[in-house]
Amino acid sequence: MNRSQHVFGSGLVFAVGLWVTWVSYTQQPAEAFLFPRLIASVFVVLAGWTFGKAVMGLSKVGNGVTRTMFLNMLPGLVITLIYVFWAAKSLGFYTATAIAFFILLSIYDPAPHDEAKSWMKRCIITGVFVTVMYGLFAMLLNVYTPKEILF
Repeated sequence: MNRSQHVFGSGLVFAVGLWVTWVSYTQQPAEAFLFPRLIASVFVVLAGWTFGKAVMGLSKVGNGVTRTMFLNMLPGLVITLIYVFWAAKSLGFYTATAIAFFILLSIYDPAPHDEAKSWMKRCIITGVFVTVMYGLFAMLLNVYTPKEILF
């Protein structure tokens, strides 16, 4: 079971890496995708290496994913899929990032949900995270991001 989980998981990540790399190299204008191309290329090489190790049976890390672990990760996976395939384009990158990050933080943060202090902390952390993302992508790296509502 563990070996098949390693092969399946790393194969899935490798397939996503190939898709992301292909998309980043086929989009225009080419200058706007320089940073994504660099990251995607490194990602696909590392994912391919990990997949190759799993296929050869050389992945001896971890015990696999239990049903409980999978159910704990499922809300995050659903939110991520909604974010990637709909929200980032429809709502704008930074707006969707703020919403998705806040929801994920609210789900996985162990702080109590009935205290105003913990909600304030989540809002501040989300604001700082989106500000850093904006500073990195828009100001420093000049990366193209999906734009719609707000920015």
